[in-house]
Amino acid sequence: MKVFNSLLTLTTLSVLISGCLAGITEAELRQKSANGLRLISLQEGVEPEWKTFDEVSELIKEDTGFFDVTEFYDPSNPAAIINSRRIIPATYDAPSRISEVKALFDAISVENMQQYSSNLTSFFNRHYQSPTGAAASVWIRDTVQDFINAYPESGATVSLFNNTYVQSSIIANIPGTSPYEPIIVLGGHMDSINRGDRTAAAPSPGADDDGSGTGNLLEIFRVLVSTRFKPTRTVEFHWYAAEEAGLLGSQAVARKYRTDGVQVKAMLQLDMTAYTKPGTEEVVGLIPDFVDSSLTDFVGSLVDEYLNIPWITSNPCGYGCSDHASWFREGYPSAFPFESALRDSNPFIHTVNDTVDLEGFSWSHSVEFTKLGVAFAVELGAA
Repeated sequence: MKVFNSLLTLTTLSVLISGCLAGITEAELRQKSANGLRLISLQEGVEPEWKTFDEVSELIKEDTGFFDVTEFYDPSNPAAIINSRRIIPATYDAPSRISEVKALFDAISVENMQQYSSNLTSFFNRHYQSPTGAAASVWIRDTVQDFINAYPESGATVSLFNNTYVQSSIIANIPGTSPYEPIIVLGGHMDSINRGDRTAAAPSPGADDDGSGTGNLLEIFRVLVSTRFKPTRTVEFHWYAAEEAGLLGSQAVARKYRTDGVQVKAMLQLDMTAYTKPGTEEVVGLIPDFVDSSLTDFVGSLVDEYLNIPWITSNPCGYGCSDHASWFREGYPSAFPFESALRDSNPFIHTVNDTVDLEGFSWSHSVEFTKLGVAFAVELGAA
């Protein structure tokens, strides 16, 4: 995740390019990408720029949010990359499945979450171009498959979503009884990076960013299939590759869903859920930008109803700061509950010190986000 040093503010969200776009030709796209340059989008409504490896590394060091659109830019339709699609308004009812949701909380296991974290951080890194990053994807897929094998009556499935680099995203599916209803998506990224050396050769444990959200998703999925959860709407779980490299994994998935005409009722992003700055109040920080306001309000109502901590409206996250932005860009409603206000977030992400031993890392805090994800799936999984 990139934490609030973006070039974009809320007021620039509505900016559109006027007149004709010069665009980038197909020949330029092929030649420059073949030479190792990456096409980087830094602002809504502004054409992307070519950047070298070192220039992209500086963006990561400075925690500047961006989309790497090299693989997705269409010279015949540059506006499709430059401007987000308009989100079709959706409504969300107040929480109503109180007893059903709270009964599921008893199935949440902190010990399981700790084991997921231990396994994830045992990889030298989860870099999207490294062998261990690829192996981490397979481990997540295999772990989810083990849950499915233990509870085959769920009808759940899991598969790898292959990319142009070695790391795959992972998509798990709990089928709904009404297959034509818009689906529910819970997502987070499974890769990690070291901002001091963003090559595939640098260690990056990524316990909080985003081992915490990855573990939340694993435990939410396990709880639901083990308790015979039968949604009306299909509920999907996504673990995205290459978020740290410009949201590459989530862009690919969200773009494919839009191209394929998949309808999505709501997308919840879990990215960093385990840290509370010492001396500050334990809260859920609701990110206010590049999200759907109605869905964010609904997530706040889930916090009020089901969690033991309050929510606050965080300071803005900025452009391209996490995978929710890929869904927003494709016109899907997304929400992003965060471990704190952005200004109080974990200062050790993207370093070798992003471990569970860090002061402020809290399993009980992360469990609140597991509860939130369970509530989100159950409340919205009912049509």
